[in-house]
Formats: sequence, structure tokens, C-alpha cells
Amino acid sequence: MNITYSIGDLTITRLGLGTMRMADRPDQRTGPTAPIWAPPTDRTELVTFLRAAVDSGVDHVDTADAYALGAGEELLAEALAPVRDRITVATKVGTSRPSPTEWVPHGRPEYLRQQIELSLRRLRTDRLDLVYLHRIDEAVPLADQLGALKQAHEEGKVRALGVSQVTADTLREVTAHVAIQAVQNSYSLGDRTFDDVVDLTAELGAAFVAFFPLAMGTVAADDPTVARIAARHGATRTQVALAWLLSRGDHVVPIPGTTSLAHLRDNLGALRLELTDTDLTDLTELSSPA
Repeated sequence: MNITYSIGDLTITRLGLGTMRMADRPDQRTGPTAPIWAPPTDRTELVTFLRAAVDSGVDHVDTADAYALGAGEELLAEALAPVRDRITVATKVGTSRPSPTEWVPHGRPEYLRQQIELSLRRLRTDRLDLVYLHRIDEAVPLADQLGALKQAHEEGKVRALGVSQVTADTLREVTAHVAIQAVQNSYSLGDRTFDDVVDLTAELGAAFVAFFPLAMGTVAADDPTVARIAARHGATRTQVALAWLLSRGDHVVPIPGTTSLAHLRDNLGALRLELTDTDLTDLTELSSPA
């Protein structure tokens, strides 16, 4: 199994780190002085964790301009400054946040260009590694949304382009307007809604970046099949679920999120887990596309 994949001129390990929950948790307090967003743990601890993650082998982290209104990008800029040359940072534009619980697609070209400039500033760089259109805005022509990203790429402000949470039909329409290097969709052993997008990205030579890769969905977390395979390999159930994802193609890149170094290192162990053909058949039969 190949453990690296190239997105444009970026080569990454095929298991990254999602960071949404590091900066984006609606605070439960109310009142005029209560913060709208609050990090789930101490900022100093998060900085220490992120640097340790890189030392443990993580070289691809994922964020978005909408995570805590840009605070997620600022956190990564601070934490990764000493190791920036060792890591690829992906971000997303195209979603606004009127409130902590609302995620609203916002694809007007001027807004996307503005958000790219803000991401450059918050991430303290003059060129973003990978930028996704976070969600497609049905109220704005697709060509206009993609055109804004393509312009940023042509201006040298973005190295690689992607789209997020798209169907196979939409992806085909996207590729008629712009060449993309990555698609980021929800996907896991228990949620195979986008099986066809996994296959299509392989045909297109694009990465399929799986978020929520450990959401078990239709597969019970304590399913005896998963437990049996894990026990036979001396692995954890989490490693088995991630190894199944990695088996779907050399272009598949899961990005599980965690703030625990022990969990992160356990996740990385999936890169060394070689499932047998029988294992893969048994796991695949546990669920089917929604």
C-alpha cells in the first residue's frame, strides 16, 4: 500500500488531521458577554499537540475560513510556524457563519476572493497550499464560483484547487470549468454515500479526502466483524476502519480529527495495517451505499 499521494506538486501522507473541533465549538453560555465560539481545550495545549502531531508523522492538516470565523486558521499559523516547511495546510472558502450553528453557502466571486485574501493573512503565507470550495452556492452560477478560485490559482495565490461535498454529477460539471486536484466529502466504512465519487476521483487523478472517516453510520461501533478482524491483526477497531478506507484506492486520504496524541498515533498505525482480501470483503459487506 502506498502511504503517500501527490496533490498537484504537493506530496502528503495518506492520513491527515482534521482540525474543525480544535477551534469551532459553540459555547453553551449565554448573555451579552459570552463568547460565540470557544475552543474545546487550552490554546497552549493545542499548539503543543499540533507540533507533536507533525513530529509523529502528520504532514497534512485541514481547516476552513469558517471554523470559528478564521480562528482555526490563526491557530494553525501560530502552531505550525516552526515546522511550516514540513506540512501542507488545506483550507476552504465559500461558507458564511451568521451564527455558531448556521453554515450558509456563499459563492459570490467577490466574497470568495475576499476570503482567500483573509486566509492568506491568517495563515501568514503568500500562497495557500490547497483551497476547496467549501460548499457550492446554488444561487450563484457554478462557473463564477470556480472562476474566482481559478483566478487565485493563476495569480499564484493558491497551489491546488478542490471542491467539497459534491455528487459525481456535480463533480463532472466542475471539471468542465476548472481542473481540480482534490475532492473532500464525508465518507467512512459506515457511510458510503459517495462510493461513486471515490471511483470518479480515481479516474480524474484527483485525491479523495474523506472527512468524518470514523463515523460508523450503519455499522455498529462494536460490530463483531470489525472486532474480530482487529483482534486477528493485533490492531484497534479504529485502525481497521481507517485501513478499509485506505484500501479503497491510493488516492483516498482520510482526515480524522482528534486532540489526543495517543489517538492520533493510533490512527497513524492504520498506514501499516495490511488487511487481507477476506478482511476487505467482510468489511465491505457490512454496509452499502446509502
